[in-house]
Amino acid sequence: MYSNSAYLKNSKIPYKDKSKPLIVTCCGTYRLFRKEKLPTWRPKGSNDYQLLYVVAGKTTFYINKKPHEVTAGQMVLFHPYQEQHYEYFGKDKPEVFWVHFTGSNVKNILKSYNIPMNKNIFNCGTYATYSYIFKEMIDELQNRRTGFQELLEMYLRQIFILIQRNEEKENTQVSSYLLDEIEYARKFFTEHYNEDINISEYAQSRGMSVSWFLRNFKHITKKSPMQYILNIRINNAVSLLETTDYNVTEIAAIIGYDNPLYFSRIFHKQKGISPSEYRKRAKT
Repeated sequence: MYSNSAYLKNSKIPYKDKSKPLIVTCCGTYRLFRKEKLPTWRPKGSNDYQLLYVVAGKTTFYINKKPHEVTAGQMVLFHPYQEQHYEYFGKDKPEVFWVHFTGSNVKNILKSYNIPMNKNIFNCGTYATYSYIFKEMIDELQNRRTGFQELLEMYLRQIFILIQRNEEKENTQVSSYLLDEIEYARKFFTEHYNEDINISEYAQSRGMSVSWFLRNFKHITKKSPMQYILNIRINNAVSLLETTDYNVTEIAAIIGYDNPLYFSRIFHKQKGISPSEYRKRAKT
């Protein structure tokens, strides 16, 4: 068995703390190999929240007295004072990360990330990032370097964001092939936004019909491909206007417009003012 954990107050006793909206109080990990069984049972639960992530193997959690098999890529969230009953078996070779957290605004924070509040067990994906974040949290809490509590909150929020993204991905009910293709397209457009991109030629080069690509790109990103590219161009134009001395003609060329007048019209349509006026306001 391998165990590594850290505690904010050097105590394993859970506690409430409403001095901040979100506070990580302890975190750790278990890997069970030879030990036959490792049970945990808190009939009255804990007065804080606990989130557990199964990174490998499987475990048994009892929710409302009923056993549930929780496997790699799933998380379990216990709310305050909810009975906590779970068991690890050596034969299943479970590897689990866990974190306890409290604060004055935890419920609203969880809701803001669309963390499921009506169920305890949910899918989150088997991303290596989760393990990395949990290990960093343990290290920060053990070593207590400057700003460690703020960093712990940031790490926990990063976990919430990843959970939210996975929930949104599952709710889209689309294939992994589609998601991979749209992500590839997004990266391609970001890297080549200042070039003359022909959407029809791009779709055909990826073996997709143009209509299929246009429909699904907008479904996933909420923008058409050309709107997506336009946003990148305008955002980069804004950055250049704010941070460089390039004139409007030079900026237009940098972001992919040969005609500076056309660029100015597009910019005005998106921002409500001309590039020159935008630069003046940015410097005041």
